[in-house]
Amino acid sequence: MNSLVFKNAQLVLPHEVVLGSVSVVEGRIAAVDPGPTGHADGWDLEGDYLMPGFVEMHTDNFERHLMPRPKVQWAEMPALLAHDAEVAASGITTVFDALGVGDADPDSLRGSTWDAVLKVLEVCSAENLLRADHHLHVRCELPAPNTIDLFAPFHDHPRLSLISLMDHTPGQRQWENIDVARVYYTGKKGWSNEKFERQVLHAAELQARYAAPHRAYFVNYCHTHHIALASHDDTTPDHVQQAHAEGASMSEFPTTLLAAQTAHAHGLLTVMGGPNVVRGGSHSGNVSAAELARHGLLDILSSDYVPGSLLSAVVRLVDDGIYSLPQAVATVTHNPAQATGLKDRGQIAVGLRADLIQVRFVALPQGGRHAVVRAVWREGQRVL
Repeated sequence: MNSLVFKNAQLVLPHEVVLGSVSVVEGRIAAVDPGPTGHADGWDLEGDYLMPGFVEMHTDNFERHLMPRPKVQWAEMPALLAHDAEVAASGITTVFDALGVGDADPDSLRGSTWDAVLKVLEVCSAENLLRADHHLHVRCELPAPNTIDLFAPFHDHPRLSLISLMDHTPGQRQWENIDVARVYYTGKKGWSNEKFERQVLHAAELQARYAAPHRAYFVNYCHTHHIALASHDDTTPDHVQQAHAEGASMSEFPTTLLAAQTAHAHGLLTVMGGPNVVRGGSHSGNVSAAELARHGLLDILSSDYVPGSLLSAVVRLVDDGIYSLPQAVATVTHNPAQATGLKDRGQIAVGLRADLIQVRFVALPQGGRHAVVRAVWREGQRVL
């Protein structure tokens, strides 16, 4: 049998951290033993932490590699492999590649077809080139006229496990502050001020025409295909209540404390960004993830646009005294796994997949500490 023992490790278990060892057989955790081990062989962690591999359910990182600069498209295979290596090096063993569909701007990545990308994903998987386990999270821009057409390659795709409903119309939700929206679109997307002004005028018309019917289409798709549904950038109680009525199980990046409170009251899990925690606040001026955590409203962390932010955010939540280490780790492992139907991973527990990461904490010269991923295993096989 293919077996492996991890010894002399600080095991981050669901409710405690203990010094001990973990035995793996055929890619599954076979035993979790506190205290010293009698195994002469095995992987000696020398006191480092052994954590479950992270489950990342919403990252734009693949898109960033596919279009590293505005209007600069990169080849699909090197983009995928670079993205995969980066997420694995960040401790992510399961990744939901968040790919956006729908954009009235023909120069955008999300206004193009994803057929070639999906084909490359299957080729790399078949050739065993990928370090992480890849799933798909399709982000549907509801006001875009081409959203349903561009969703076609994902229809009945076996990797599709999550759909989120987005509406980035300036003047509401995330872009309630028009000036913040202007900085984003002129900076990240390279729009001129003139183009931004034209798009703002056109956006309201598109929203009025397309948002409602597209929303109904994707809600129905999730129900009939048993796909997890998430709302996005909820700002008001009405936003959350609509999502709840439609069967959403998650509220991604609520922009206000009231929206997050309403989400929890209706049983929706709250997803916030790791960069928000690390930076100490939202880059868009929305509610702080740490504030939600202090109110007991933070369930899941997503790396969003920085894969390494997951581990940094875990450390920040612990060092700020908001969560214990097991609680913080659960926001990037067990909780997202459960929310997306992956019941076979997310904890160090007998019978689960041996998706594991070795983490070392190092003291910084200026004070504080930083966590470093030293090694990564997926189903008992070392991938980093």
